[in-house]
Amino acid sequence: MTTEMKSYEVIVLGAGSMGMAAGAFLAKRGAKVLLLDAFDPPHTFGSHHGDTRMIRHAYGEGGKYVPLALRAQALWEELERETGRRVFEKAGVLGIGLSRSPFLEEMVRSARQYRLHLDMLSPDEAGKRWPGLRLPEGYVGLFEPDAGYLYCEEAIRAYRLLAERHGARLMTNTRALSVEYHADGVTVCTERGTFHGDRLIVTAGAWIGSLLPELALPLRVVRTTVVWYEADEALYGAGRFPAFFMETPEEMFYGFPSVRGAGLKIGSHDAGEPVSPDRINRRFGAGPNDEGGLAAVVERFFPYATRRVKKGSVCMYTKTPDEDFIIDRHPEHGHVLIVSACSGHGFKFAGAIGEIAAQWTLEGKPALDVSAFRLSRFVKPLNR
Repeated sequence: MTTEMKSYEVIVLGAGSMGMAAGAFLAKRGAKVLLLDAFDPPHTFGSHHGDTRMIRHAYGEGGKYVPLALRAQALWEELERETGRRVFEKAGVLGIGLSRSPFLEEMVRSARQYRLHLDMLSPDEAGKRWPGLRLPEGYVGLFEPDAGYLYCEEAIRAYRLLAERHGARLMTNTRALSVEYHADGVTVCTERGTFHGDRLIVTAGAWIGSLLPELALPLRVVRTTVVWYEADEALYGAGRFPAFFMETPEEMFYGFPSVRGAGLKIGSHDAGEPVSPDRINRRFGAGPNDEGGLAAVVERFFPYATRRVKKGSVCMYTKTPDEDFIIDRHPEHGHVLIVSACSGHGFKFAGAIGEIAAQWTLEGKPALDVSAFRLSRFVKPLNR
């Protein structure tokens, strides 16, 4: 192990989706930034791989997310212009659920409040628009044409390009071992040396609990899976079919059209088994129920897709008890910002949250209201 010791204005601990975006925005503002990651992003060891991620604006999880989603949408489009990389597809997002679903009703409320385009469709109307889709009796569709999906690995590559272009230092394959707090900053001890930062942003995803043990965060890391099914490209291919989610009485599912012939992608938001991020089995099929109820979803909603699995993938959710985010300062160390535990629906917001992290760290306050994501929901001031 080397004994490198260097000082930075800001250290970002974890360079996945949120961290890489934060590093880019910090570097663009002229800060001396160090990004540390245990792997080499984009990679398959965290929560940001799997080809695609959805971005919706009319948000069933609550209206507090809509300004973040709209800002994120603008920033994804700005990222494309700045880097020349395609990261967003305006494919639309179709939400499916029972007609009295509180989740869908919240989507309608947020669409009205923020004047978002949202079409309500009966089962027959949805079937005519997308012949590969069948909605059971009692279900409705809510289609948001201005939404779509993101190429997740390409998005991280683009923010990485931007961060390094503006002078950020990225150290890959560098695992952080501990964080020491000082009145004038922090020291991060890693396998490759020790680094001092005036300020610290922790965006470590599933590893945040082990890096901040003093907070005893009530987080649950879950091993979850996603499957790509063989499907008729004329019905389910990109450009012909939207991104989608469906809320059933049993659980919430989500999915994407077949991108570049990969197959109809489907996952469950609610399924999964608690796991340690350092001991997770990342091989699809290793779990006794890795496909879960996904084949039944295909049979019920997508009659012209087959139940043949083309491929599967394993990733992690890191969930808070209320499934809302944590974006807040450390309760005892004001120069440390915690941005993590995005509960399986955070990727779409990465640009906006990265910008917020940079603003809060360098300017003392963010431009958007993130008070709903305070750490005090779970952690009281520490007594030492």
